[in-house]
Amino acid sequence: MDLPNLARVRVARHRSDLVLSSGEAPLAGGTWLYSEPQAHLTGLVDLMELGWPAWTTRNDGGLSIAATCTVAELVRIPAAGRPAAALFRAGAESLLQSFKVWNTATIGGNLVTALAAGALIGVTAALDAELVIWTPDDGERRSAVERFVLGQRATTLAAGEVLRSIELPAGAMAARTAFRRIALSPLGRAGTVVAGRRDADGTTVLSITGGTARPEVLRFPEPPGPDHVVAAVDGIRTWFTDAHGAADWRAAMTRVLAEDVRAELAA
Repeated sequence: MDLPNLARVRVARHRSDLVLSSGEAPLAGGTWLYSEPQAHLTGLVDLMELGWPAWTTRNDGGLSIAATCTVAELVRIPAAGRPAAALFRAGAESLLQSFKVWNTATIGGNLVTALAAGALIGVTAALDAELVIWTPDDGERRSAVERFVLGQRATTLAAGEVLRSIELPAGAMAARTAFRRIALSPLGRAGTVVAGRRDADGTTVLSITGGTARPEVLRFPEPPGPDHVVAAVDGIRTWFTDAHGAADWRAAMTRVLAEDVRAELAA
């Protein structure tokens, strides 16, 4: 841990405790927060005592997942009646982490950190997740995941705002899903990740992450053919190159994986 300017950590138990002072940041699992220097931070506000249930079933049959839900709690959500919950484990297993991190890291932290390797970003984007964000004036706003993440380490989260929950519609949770990833080494960070779903009416959604600066969501009003998927992937312009893969390799592998996902959903 390298938080040289940290002066205090306070525990939030009510929403009124979430008024953040200059230099303060919310603390949930903290697995990324403690992983590199944060010299700008002077205080942390622990969210874990707010007592938010990890997840609840919505009135429409969908899911409401607390931002403080840990990865371990996420993968234990029952799949009965919501087959798309299988994507939670697929996304979690795509992350490079030990079982200790699974029991500490949160889905909210994965989203707001906005790393390209944040596999839960791709999973929730594929499921048309809507984020509930508490604003400093005691209000709230909502945002689709694909619009929330702007780029590497960049989101629409404004100063003083706190992610409260991830809302997943019943239709998406009832959909068939498929998941593919590839990395340059067996235990390496993903070079590209494709998460897909097919609704009962044939609507098909593919979410591309891992090798793009932000989540790229491809939507088809009916089951697409191979050419439609290739054309949609070729329209992506946010590939990047780093130690985990070159941009052209990522684009080529995404064409292959996206076709695998398309074919599995169409089977």
